[in-house]
Amino acid sequence: MKKNQTQATAYVILETRWPNSKGIYKLKLKVTHKRVPKFYSIVIPEVPASMTEEEFNKIKSERPRSPYSDYRDRINQVETKAKNVIISMGEFTFDKFERNFFEPDDEEKNFLNAIESYIKELKKQERVGTASSYNCTLNSLTRYCEAKKINYLTTDEVTVEFMNSWEKWMLSEGNSLTTVGIYARNIRAILNKAMVNGLMNEGNYPFGKGRYEIPAGRNVKKALDLSDIKKMFYYEAQKGSPEEKARDLWIFSYLCNGINMKDIARLKFKNIDSDSIVFVRAKTERKQRSNQKTIVVPLTPELKDIIKRTGNKKKSNDQFVFPILSEGLSPIRERAIIQQATKITNKYIKRIAAELGIKNKVTTYTARHSFATILKRSGASVEFISESLGHSSLTTTENYLASFELETKREMAKNLTKFGKD
Repeated sequence: MKKNQTQATAYVILETRWPNSKGIYKLKLKVTHKRVPKFYSIVIPEVPASMTEEEFNKIKSERPRSPYSDYRDRINQVETKAKNVIISMGEFTFDKFERNFFEPDDEEKNFLNAIESYIKELKKQERVGTASSYNCTLNSLTRYCEAKKINYLTTDEVTVEFMNSWEKWMLSEGNSLTTVGIYARNIRAILNKAMVNGLMNEGNYPFGKGRYEIPAGRNVKKALDLSDIKKMFYYEAQKGSPEEKARDLWIFSYLCNGINMKDIARLKFKNIDSDSIVFVRAKTERKQRSNQKTIVVPLTPELKDIIKRTGNKKKSNDQFVFPILSEGLSPIRERAIIQQATKITNKYIKRIAAELGIKNKVTTYTARHSFATILKRSGASVEFISESLGHSSLTTTENYLASFELETKREMAKNLTKFGKD
């Protein structure tokens, strides 16, 4: 009897394309049909979800010793189940295989799978930075589950108790509260999707009043005062030097409503007219397609000088203003170049600040904080500051400005002990 050429195959493999920092890979079920492979996250009871190539090779060896012999038996059971499903299906489709192989709620309620699926969606949308953030969240949760011997995590199991235990573990691993907050917000976003799709019991939802509270972090955003900003403005750098470029980009950010390095890099001459710079933040342009926040900045003589000194020579409206990016870059390559440009700018900005005797830590982000702080101290309304920063809501701006208040309170507290001499 001639073998059916369209018969699918199924094997448990080690996904060596995506190692973590310790060279550990995830176990996946690889199903191939008509030369098209598809990889499924699986949980095999009492078998580690991730392992090294050396450990996997021991499982596949001719006579594995315990515990690898036990691992092999359980892996064989999974492969046998998958092959039996394929045989019983008749005409093969991946959708039909998934419905028959996985238990009714396995795939839909697998929380780690849900994060993986969202990461793939983000990559298709070319949202590389956000995808990277969710991937870090996924790695954290995977490591936590391995440390706690959790073989399978459903959306209903991400409870208040789970979140508190995970936070405690994150801090014990040396992570900051800021990092915990970023990852926790990603977890919340995935659970919100699960709630909308009816894949989570509402009573188990861990976020909200009286439940798990996402930490905001304890880092105080430090801004420069006007005297230090003046020093940055008048710092004399050698013409054409890295210091000059770093100083110019920092001042450009400060004067241009605290524009960040990504938006500086993506700025084109078509964003500039005779008296203003107009742009939409890359961070919000995808979220608000129907009502995008346009930021308008007066084109001051200082900004004109920086563009003339440090920018590209205008050839067309589609020419980038600054020599950081070029056309045709992939999202991953663009992100890498911007990160490197930020790193180099910060390197020289720190040198300049040290030479000027500025005690605060100064980075490209300090320019944004300084812009917002100077506006606030000059009496500008929260609404005006929110519009200038391009925030999506007043709440975002209020939370952003709240961290500046501690600095002000400390300065005011000093006045309480400024006693005059008799």
